[in-house]
Amino acid sequence: MIGAAGPQPEKAGMSCKAAQRPVVTVIFDASVLIGHLGSNDLHHVRAMAPPLETTGGRALGASAITRAETLVAPARQVGLRMPTAAIGRLGVQELALGENAPFRLAWVRADVGRKLPDCCVLLASQMHAGSAASFDVDLLTAARPLGLHMIE
Repeated sequence: MIGAAGPQPEKAGMSCKAAQRPVVTVIFDASVLIGHLGSNDLHHVRAMAPPLETTGGRALGASAITRAETLVAPARQVGLRMPTAAIGRLGVQELALGENAPFRLAWVRADVGRKLPDCCVLLASQMHAGSAASFDVDLLTAARPLGLHMIE
């Protein structure tokens, strides 16, 4: 469809080929990574338990937006070197949201009514056929109508 703003892909035309994506089975929301990094965080104890510590060799990932959201507090408090290294030691891959990401994110946001960082988690889960891990009850609820598997 062509609109006043230029080409606008339809929902059906926004799939990605599986062969072009890394195999990722656990996709993290910032709540899990923030909890893992922050010993004073409300979710720290839960983040140190499954799914983060017992992923059983499964590939781990997070979108660039999720990683950025995770690093905001450390950037204010201690700098980025240590938390970036900690995320690296966990083996969390940075997941691209692919071509036409603005259009796909717009569709996801229109469908679920969540903020953009949550939509990045949902889109990454769709694109990479992964299970998203989150402590955010509203995000978990928003994933259900999309048919996504979530790990609490």
